[in-house]
Amino acid sequence: MTLSTSHALADSATEHMYSVFKQQRRAFDAKPYPELDDRRSKLVQIKKQIIRYQDVIATAINSDFSSRSVDESKLLDLLGSVLEAEHAIRHLKRWMRPSKRHTELLFLSNHLRVQYQPKGVVGVIVPWNFPVYLALGPLIAAIAAGNRVMIKLPEVTPATNAVVKRMLAEVFREDEVAVFGEEILDPAQFTSLPFNHIVFTGSPAIGRVVMRAAADNLTPVTLELGGKSPALISRNYPLADAAKRVLHGKATNCGQICVAPDYALVPKEKVDDFVAECQSSFTNMYGANISTNSNYTSIVNERHLKRLLEILDDAQAKGAQVIACGEYDRDKDARRMPVHIVLNCTADMRILKEELFGPVLPVVAYDTLDEAIQYIRAGERPLALYCFSHDAGERDYILKQTHSGGVTINDWGWHVVNHDAPFGGIGNSGMGTYHGEEGFRELSHAKTVFARHRFFPTQLFYPPYGTWVQKLALRFFLKQGDPNIK
Repeated sequence: MTLSTSHALADSATEHMYSVFKQQRRAFDAKPYPELDDRRSKLVQIKKQIIRYQDVIATAINSDFSSRSVDESKLLDLLGSVLEAEHAIRHLKRWMRPSKRHTELLFLSNHLRVQYQPKGVVGVIVPWNFPVYLALGPLIAAIAAGNRVMIKLPEVTPATNAVVKRMLAEVFREDEVAVFGEEILDPAQFTSLPFNHIVFTGSPAIGRVVMRAAADNLTPVTLELGGKSPALISRNYPLADAAKRVLHGKATNCGQICVAPDYALVPKEKVDDFVAECQSSFTNMYGANISTNSNYTSIVNERHLKRLLEILDDAQAKGAQVIACGEYDRDKDARRMPVHIVLNCTADMRILKEELFGPVLPVVAYDTLDEAIQYIRAGERPLALYCFSHDAGERDYILKQTHSGGVTINDWGWHVVNHDAPFGGIGNSGMGTYHGEEGFRELSHAKTVFARHRFFPTQLFYPPYGTWVQKLALRFFLKQGDPNIK
């Protein structure tokens, strides 16, 4: 393919994207409030398509990663999506019901409610690490809320993109749901569209770019970002169990998960034992040599591998100790990288500054619980926090003294796949939420409706001011001001 042909195809794809956006806008204007049965039918179709296409999807993701565990794809990308669709189907009728509210005493006998109205056309921007779950989750929330949806899939997952496009095109017209992928060479062209809402999942750096683009159109955004999510292991928790669960969080999808434990806070006297237990857990799960283990996922591409190796080299050059949990020849095994535990980290190392997003686990030793909490609070607010403690008072203290998007106690990550609760970040790790009822609310406009009773005399509050009714109302609600304030 010549360069001119490539540019022509890209221009054609961009023009098609603009055309689809206009189609969706017109379609929404023609039908601005899809009824319950319409929305529920679409959710059922999504669920059925996921189940039908599960093997094809898992194979495509495996191809894009060069080696992605089929079981992990089904458990995390596909099962999670099905559970979310089922939850929405089951509860949508209640979510759509207008919410009755109480008027102020001053307006007693009138009626007040909040009605949840579709926003319009929602743009969904998807990362490469879970290209199906992080596309279909926001899609399900948007469809439940009655919106039209345009999805931008990542350029590094072309095989998965093709399957998702085909799967959704079988049940949705492009003016309902449209999918774009690597053919859109400049993602800024997608984010610059005047959507009625944007859901973005990715890094804080790109999240800022998306937010700036959305600001030009005053488009509200939901940002699901990342950050350095800590695993805090208290002295009273069994070390072997904590190591197994933290290690699993670092090894699943080869650590390429926004809610993976980024680093572990371990009592100083238990660090060596923690390392040994992590190594033992890794071997029990994946064997000593993972080069041909189909249960273990690869680093997605050479660029991300290079970044991780540079982070390890930087730490080692500055005095850190790097311990691989399995056999690894970085020249031979390349992207089949086992979990690497890193000790003696210092603040000047990249490993403690950057979100790792891979199978690298720095261990930070602490003396007191308050010291560990202060370490967490000194950084940006993370997307997740993992607290390992059997002491209810200690857990409550940790939860109250720290901020994070969500928490799993005595394990990692499972709060994300419980769809009756919101998922979202705080501060640097994101804003807004989706999943469940909160996702429905996020992608709906909560429209307040005040209905005046036929004979309620609101005209008594019109000018001219100073009537006895107005004076009585002001005296009742405002009481007497302080005469000494000048």
